[in-house]
Amino acid sequence: MMVETKTTCPYCGVGCGVIASVAGDGAVSVRGDPEHPANFGRLCSKGSALAETLDLEGRLLYPEVFGKRVGWDEALDLVARKFSAAIAEHGPDSIAFYVSGQLLTEDYYVANKLMKGFIGSANIDTNSRLCMASSVAGHRRAFGADTVPGVYEDLEQADLVILTGSNLAWCHPVLYQRIAAAREKRPEMKVVLIDPRRTMTCDIADMHLGVRPDGDVALFNGLLAYLARTSALDDDFIRDHANGFAEALAAAQMGEADIPSLTGLSSEEIEAFYRLFETTEKVVTCYSQGVNQSSSGTNKVNAIINCHLATGRIGRPGTGPFSLTGQPNAMGGREVGGLANMLAAHMEIENPTHRERVRRFWNAPVIAEKPGLKAVDMFRAVADGRIKALWIMGTNPVVSMPDADGVADAIRNCPFVVVSDIMRDTDTTRYAHVLLPAAGWGEKDGTVTNSERRISRQRPFLDSPGEARADWRIIGGVATRMGFGKAFAYENPAEIFAEHAALSGFENEGERDFDIGGYTGISGADYNGLKPFQWPVPAQNTPLCPGGTFRFFGNGGFYTSDRKARFIAVQSAATERTNPDFPLVLNTGRIRDQWHTMTRTGKSARLSAHFAEPFAEINPADAKALGIADAALVRIASPYGEVHVRALITGRQSRSAVFVPMHWTDQFASRGRVDALVPSVTDSTSGQPALKHVAVSVEPYRAQFYGFAVSAARPAPGCADYFAFAKVEHGFRMECAFAEAPESWEAWCRKTWQLPDALCALAYFDRETGDRRVAFFEGVRLVLAFYAARGPVAVSRSWAVTQLGLTHSEARRRIAVMAGRPGMDQPNPGAIVCSCFSIGVNQITAAIDGGCGSVEEVGATLRAGTNCGSCRSEIREILDARHRKHRIQAAE
Repeated sequence: MMVETKTTCPYCGVGCGVIASVAGDGAVSVRGDPEHPANFGRLCSKGSALAETLDLEGRLLYPEVFGKRVGWDEALDLVARKFSAAIAEHGPDSIAFYVSGQLLTEDYYVANKLMKGFIGSANIDTNSRLCMASSVAGHRRAFGADTVPGVYEDLEQADLVILTGSNLAWCHPVLYQRIAAAREKRPEMKVVLIDPRRTMTCDIADMHLGVRPDGDVALFNGLLAYLARTSALDDDFIRDHANGFAEALAAAQMGEADIPSLTGLSSEEIEAFYRLFETTEKVVTCYSQGVNQSSSGTNKVNAIINCHLATGRIGRPGTGPFSLTGQPNAMGGREVGGLANMLAAHMEIENPTHRERVRRFWNAPVIAEKPGLKAVDMFRAVADGRIKALWIMGTNPVVSMPDADGVADAIRNCPFVVVSDIMRDTDTTRYAHVLLPAAGWGEKDGTVTNSERRISRQRPFLDSPGEARADWRIIGGVATRMGFGKAFAYENPAEIFAEHAALSGFENEGERDFDIGGYTGISGADYNGLKPFQWPVPAQNTPLCPGGTFRFFGNGGFYTSDRKARFIAVQSAATERTNPDFPLVLNTGRIRDQWHTMTRTGKSARLSAHFAEPFAEINPADAKALGIADAALVRIASPYGEVHVRALITGRQSRSAVFVPMHWTDQFASRGRVDALVPSVTDSTSGQPALKHVAVSVEPYRAQFYGFAVSAARPAPGCADYFAFAKVEHGFRMECAFAEAPESWEAWCRKTWQLPDALCALAYFDRETGDRRVAFFEGVRLVLAFYAARGPVAVSRSWAVTQLGLTHSEARRRIAVMAGRPGMDQPNPGAIVCSCFSIGVNQITAAIDGGCGSVEEVGATLRAGTNCGSCRSEIREILDARHRKHRIQAAE
């Protein structure tokens, strides 16, 4: 019997609805929920592979204290005792919580309540500080509240969609699909992409503006100055609903002459963009990490908002600035005050009336009286000893924080560290004194809020393994032991949600944007059946929020003291960080098929097939000047550290810049933690780190030998000077490199994979090239195939990994394994392009040569690109390249 549960995807801020099906034998499958208004059944590659990430390998199943398994009572008693002792001796600000957008809103609410209302400190911050804090700060400066004005429908109703600092095709694929589908229906719809890189999102862009790093303020300031000379300016909206226009315009006009140099764009490109914005009434500007993760991120946000306020293009269908959140519950965390400078229900920690209101509602003994330490400052305080006890929940700061090595040292030396996580071994858990096993996706029960303010349920469809518990229950257990049991006596998440809803409506009367008071007192049954909804849902209609109105600000009604928006005067300025020692600009970000630090997506062979090791995109001209060949290893360094990654030479990357993904950890690669290169430079207003603009040097990585392996078991970490592991069907693959060759390759293989002496090896040595091959078979099953060469190993990798699941009883099949390539009778799919159906580049090329002339025809033949659609832009690139080759051949 199949049991189906409607839940929500745990990845990006799109907030897609998922239907999880559990068969009688316990097997889980997932598909998109066609009734969920965020995705209408669509899922990206990560969402489609969710069922592949639910195994218990590596799960933290029991509480541990100093590496030893203990019971929950012993672990929570210790945590409460240590926290209470630190408060008694050093005060409440000696405690800090670092939480995560992976938490559900109910977890977030309880953590925030404990820290701010009962411990009495605001030292609770979240990894959302790394992705959306500048957006929050920009909203609050302009609107008086952290309000996202629009909804996803606006992306489909707009005549012009501007994507700035957003690789939508890979980072928010379902929204990308919604825009692509809208364009097919309305070909007149235009898309502009503003990004230093020519990303896969360019596939739907009519215009790509390759702006210089941190050139966004200049670009949008110039747009404001331009608009002031046109009829696009909405004088009535400015007069009736906003303040500060003259000051903002004066600041924008001051830097007009410098726009080409500050943006790196030609005057023709700038003029074409400005003219398009001027002449298109329905404009949505979407922005994400490329805007926020900057030392000028808040100013970038306000420069964008200024242009929409000036034209009155906000709050109406198909218009508005639109912040795209990175995590599944970054918005929910903001709603409950998960940031160190906010209170619950969008109230202000600096406002004494708000503080007293929250304290009374919670019946709390104290309330935090000032903002707490934001993420970067929090770990500085850990490093210098101000923080005596630290609780990290559901995140991996040793990988994701800037100055990642410094963060590791800080946590290592902190007197008391607690980590709640689902995984036993991460780069952060290794430094914990106490490990607490948390429930994971499929086991959790609560709510999340997506980028369009839509609250959806995450429902459990699996039992929590071992002794894992919900985060809210863990936090409540500590609170009870600290003497606050009455305020944390929750029986289930429905009670927490009801309290959260009640606080949002408490003494509100339309004063605050976040109001779901209509759900005050929600019953357990109604909570279990809760359908996705957008806030606000007040207990009763207010003039500023009539029931059923889901766009904010179309008729003003901002959340400032006079209900008018504020134009913010921002300055355009050059940001130069490179120097002769570190002459290139590093940009970090996400790739299509991995999520955060890979603790979940790294379990999926399908998701690891697209990129199996950390890499750096380098422009061909830069690569030539640096002596770097395609697929060679490179060393990238900054004053803070270095990483070793594979070179991907591509014209998509602009000159004098490199791009490296942020996902790889010490669990998957030897030196792949790119945030070890990033200094702790932050936006002065939001505290968000500048992860997109780092000065680095790049040089070839010198190795005597290179290796590639496919194996049934995971190799031991530290086995080579360079290594990168990835999950494949039936085992693992590994890339590696050596400064010096081992004395015996066979002995090295046995040690690395702990192979028994009785297992016989087949070996091959080419005296001319120096290539080595070693393979081990157990009966007809391949246990390990290892290939070594003096240069990057020439092996058909996508074919080699399939050999782990086959039988090899015939000598010719074992010879093919040793050769590292298939025989004439065996297909070689090539590097994987479509993760959903494991379709490789060779298969796509063959289909094109066989007559497929479009992405749709390739999809009809191979199914590639027909599920999540994230690979369609890559298929188009292959098509274009193949057609160019055919034209050249025909001309010759």
